[in-house]
Amino acid sequence: MLGGDGQGGGQFGSPAEAAARLAEVGYLAGTAVATTVFLADRLGKPLLVEGPAGVGKTELAKAVARLADADLVRLQCYEGIDEARALYEWNHAKQLLRITAGRGQQWEDTREDIFTEEFLLARPLLAAIRAERPTVLLIDEIDKADVEMEGLLLEVLSDFQVTVPELGTVRARRRPFTVLTSNAVRELSEALRRRCLFLHLDFPEPELEQSIVRLQVPGIDAVLAGSLVRVVNSLRTMGLRKPPSVAETVDWARTLLALGADSLDNGVVRESLGVLLKHQEDIRAALHRLAPA
Repeated sequence: MLGGDGQGGGQFGSPAEAAARLAEVGYLAGTAVATTVFLADRLGKPLLVEGPAGVGKTELAKAVARLADADLVRLQCYEGIDEARALYEWNHAKQLLRITAGRGQQWEDTREDIFTEEFLLARPLLAAIRAERPTVLLIDEIDKADVEMEGLLLEVLSDFQVTVPELGTVRARRRPFTVLTSNAVRELSEALRRRCLFLHLDFPEPELEQSIVRLQVPGIDAVLAGSLVRVVNSLRTMGLRKPPSVAETVDWARTLLALGADSLDNGVVRESLGVLLKHQEDIRAALHRLAPA
């Protein structure tokens, strides 16, 4: 269904197939993740993925785009983002040039000239709706946007259409596979949640994280991979300002490989901990925890 009309069919034949195809593009998905992705595709519903930073929410949307050979359209949310940055705006400079060139025309004639496709700047939401190719729309960190932004999304997520007052209603040519991510910085509205399937992602179990590390860093020894995953999981229980993400676990594995390390001795950990942790107080706390008795 990816990029289709949302009325049946699907990119995946089953949740197991979804898991297998995600694995083919480097994303190891558990049963809950694979099932929710399968249902979002089969039902044509947006997928809201919530959880702490660094657990693979954004990467899930990228993986779906890779496996489907679809275009990825990303809307990065932030405080103050508005319709002009998310949906569309008019090219005012170009409109002004046309108005200047058309001096002497009646205003109604000029108005019909300047409010056309030629002067419309499509931002991510409108671009995804108008896309001809299969498309994954990633609305990243929606919890960082203002509540007003959620209101703008309701029409998009309900009917995959956008109303441009000067041009009318633009309906999706191919319904995009839509992923919204949230770090739960603020509570999202019930109206937004109702329009989506929900998936909570947490840090993976150690066995799965070790498999992720070995998939992403093929040259790493299995024993070393197991050791570093145990250290990372220990750090995540410490209440750090920024616990290490899965991506940072993978980066640490690559770092250890580059250093030629075959074990996690104290010297190697001290030299490389800045790859894993990004705040000095976290590094001090980690070194205290990991110091030999």
